[in-house]
Amino acid sequence: MFTGIIEEIGEIAAIAPSGDGWRLTVRAPRAASDAVHGESIAVSGVCLTVVGSTADTFDADVMKQTLDVSALGALDVGSRVNIEKAMPVGARLGGHIVQGHVDGTGAVLEVRPGDQWRMLRISLRADLAALVVDKGSISVAGTSLTVSAVSDVAEPDAWFEVSLIPETLEATILGALTPGDVVNLETDILARHVERLLAFRTLPEGGSR
Repeated sequence: MFTGIIEEIGEIAAIAPSGDGWRLTVRAPRAASDAVHGESIAVSGVCLTVVGSTADTFDADVMKQTLDVSALGALDVGSRVNIEKAMPVGARLGGHIVQGHVDGTGAVLEVRPGDQWRMLRISLRADLAALVVDKGSISVAGTSLTVSAVSDVAEPDAWFEVSLIPETLEATILGALTPGDVVNLETDILARHVERLLAFRTLPEGGSR
C-alpha cells in the first residue's frame, strides 16, 4: 500500500530480459539504502518487488502483462521514474490510498503553465472516465493528485486535468512532462468498489446475468 507521496526521483540503470518480462535495476539511493528482499517499491506508480539491492540500486522483475498495460514498457536506460516505498503501519496518509496496481495509461494532451503552477490535461480511457471526478483523487505516475477538471460525459474523448504546485514539479518527474508523453494512471480504489457494487445492484433478481 502506498500514499502517492513521491520520496525521490530514480533512474533506470539497467534493463535485462527475464523470461518474457524484464529485470529492472533502478538507481534510487534513498529507497535502496535500507531495501530488503521481498519488499514493495512503487516505480512510477507500479508496485514492484525487490529481488536484490546495493547501496544505491535495487532490482525488480516486471512481468509481460505489466509491461503491456503500463508505461514501464517504454522505459530506457537513463529514464527517470518516481519512487515511493510502501507505507509503514501507523504512518500518516499524506496523499490517498494507492495500491500500485495501475488501471492503464494516459497521454499528456496539454501542458498549460501558470505563475507558480502548471496544469496537465491527460487522456482517459472511456471505461475509466466514470471513476474520475472533479476534486477527487487520482494517481499519475504514482503521484497522488487532486483532479481539477474533467471532460463532459457527452465528449467522445475523455480527459481530466490536474494542477501541479512547485513542490510537485520539482520533486517528481511530472515537471518534465510534455504533450505526447504517456503516464501510468490508477483511479481511486473507493470509486472502483462503488462501481462494482452498483454493477451487482443492477442484476436481475436471483443474481445471475
